[in-house]
This record gives sequence, structure tokens and C-alpha cells, in this order.
Amino acid sequence: MSSQLFEAIDFLEKEKGIDKDILMEALEAALISAYKKNFKSATNVRVDIDEQSGTMRVFSRKTVVEEIEDAQEEISLDQAKEIDPNYELEDVIEVEVTPKDFGRIAAQAAKQVVTQRVREAERGVIFSEYADREEDVMTGIIQRKDPRFVYVNLGKIEAKLAEAEQMPTEEYYVHDRLKVFVTKVENTSKGPQIYISRSHPGLLKRLFEMEVPEIYDGIVDIKSVAREAGDRSKISVHADDPEIDAVGSCVGQKGQRVQVIVNELKGEKIDVVEWSEDPIVYVSNALSPSKVVEVLVNEEDKATTVIVPDYQLSLAIGKRGQNARLAAKLTGWKIDIKSESEAREEGLLTDDEDADAYSDNDEDSLFE
Repeated sequence: MSSQLFEAIDFLEKEKGIDKDILMEALEAALISAYKKNFKSATNVRVDIDEQSGTMRVFSRKTVVEEIEDAQEEISLDQAKEIDPNYELEDVIEVEVTPKDFGRIAAQAAKQVVTQRVREAERGVIFSEYADREEDVMTGIIQRKDPRFVYVNLGKIEAKLAEAEQMPTEEYYVHDRLKVFVTKVENTSKGPQIYISRSHPGLLKRLFEMEVPEIYDGIVDIKSVAREAGDRSKISVHADDPEIDAVGSCVGQKGQRVQVIVNELKGEKIDVVEWSEDPIVYVSNALSPSKVVEVLVNEEDKATTVIVPDYQLSLAIGKRGQNARLAAKLTGWKIDIKSESEAREEGLLTDDEDADAYSDNDEDSLFE
């Protein structure tokens, strides 16, 4: 075999970062396998590779016996003594069994090994590069579609956007560019597999981190996200510094910052609300844009009864219960909404209570 093979192995070690010893071990194993397959040998063999001369020889391990029963496994004592007079019965010796056309077989085996190892190395590099991108946002271009997945090119790899992770209000066209949330990176027998999402709440969180410097710098914290992709989302934010307007920072001047995110999510409505450790205040804020009269808290069941003006009842509940559902997801509290008149009938509210006790939800906390 030509010494060019070993030059190629040296090149791969430098350029692809593949350890030469690993390549040589794989090559030796492949040559042994090729010998046994092509020459129908079950015997224990060893391949000796000489890098300097570019040659390789095959040696079979045979046991010295008085009378040969299996020529592949055994050698007679007389034959053994011709090799070395010191051999005795039951000794194991190595006999060269290199076939004449082994060079051609070896070349094919070497090519397969090198190709496979290069592919594995490249997969390893790709996996290492993308493994750190889990729960991150990446920009890709749609390559193709089938009934199960939209395939998005992320540069060195094609990621899978499953139907369940797609936004129901969004159409996907080949060559479209879009931002996606990386949910999982796996190293499989078929190579690295990357799964992405357009509906995951993490996408909304990352988009705010990208668009709002105060969040990126840690001045404003995102406390919770509740999302019904393509329709409406709620996000709660908080700043430890009382002089920082957390909601205003996220919404931006004239709603510019949140508008960028709304555009990226194809018109998805986003409520930005102020987080509070007080469940009364937090639940009231979470039900934005409706006004709240009173919040009754059951700490044991982590449940609340929210009383709203009669004319605000449908707004508080939302279309198909969406506003209340998202508020419950956002806060982690069960929310039961009642109108003022219903609450009075049940004795939960008296006429002299202040109807505006917890009503002032900042208009800036809602962007539609």
C-alpha cells in the first residue's frame, strides 16, 4: 500500500483533529475484518503496518501440534522447528499469511475507515458546536417541508421543526428566514439531531432578552412567561431598583421594543405585567387589561377569587377563557373570576368597599 495513506492520516490529524492512534487502530481492525471476510478465515490474525515502507503484512497465530487437524489454527512441530528450532509442542507462533492481492483489499478497507472516521469526527464537531445552543434562539432558513417537519438550515446542520412546535397561525415557505428556539440537541447514530420550536415560551423570553438591554444586563428580570403561541402571551417582569420601570423598559418608547417581538411572532399579542411577591397585586396585574376590585386569597390551596366590575367580566375572562387561563399560568395561582354583583350576592363584597382598590393596571402593560 502506498505511503500516501499515512500522509493522508497525518493530514487528517492536523486538519480534522482526529487522533492518529485512533485512526491506526481502526485501520488495523478493518484490515483484519477484511482479511477474514475475503479469505474466509476464522483464525486469530494480526496485521503489521509499516508506515515507513507503506506495507502491511498479515500474521496468523497457530498452535504447534504433533498432528495437524485444522491447518488454519495449527502447525506441525516439524514446520515450526524449520522456523525456529526452539519451538516445542503447544507453543503459539505467528506465521505470515499475507495474500498476494491483499494490497487492493487493504486499500478499499482503508478508504472506508478513513471516510467513516472523518464523518464521525465532523459529526462530533457539529454536535459540540450546537450542544451549547440548547434553549437559545438561532436564525435559520427553511430548506424543505414534509407532513411531519419543517426543516430549517442553521448553517452546518438542518434542524427539525415538528408540527406540534409550529405556530398554528403561521405559514412556512421554503427560503423564508425565521428565528427559532432550540429545544434539544442529540448525538444519535445518524449524527447530531437538533429540534427547534416556534411555539415554546422560551422563544418569547429569549426575544425579550435580545431586544431589551435592561433584561440582557440583568437590571430587569423575567419572572414568568405564559404563552398560547400565535394568539396571546403574558410575561411578568421585575426590577430590584424601584426607580427602574420594568414594564416600561420592555414595552419601549411608544411600544417600539415590544413591537419588534410582535412582528417576529407574526402579530401575537403580548401583555407585559409587573411581577409582585404579593399574590393580590400579582394576580391583579396578570389579569390586565381588565380592572380588578378585590382579590381574595386562599394560601392553602394556592387559589384566588378575583372580583371585577360587571362590565369588565368578559374582558377579565377573555375570549374562550384565554385571559384568565394565561394569568393562572403566569402566576401559578388558581383564579376564579366573579363579577361585583355576583360577589355581593354571595356575600364576598359589601357596597361600601372601594370598587377601585386594585383596579389601576398600567396601560403600558398591554400591547395589542
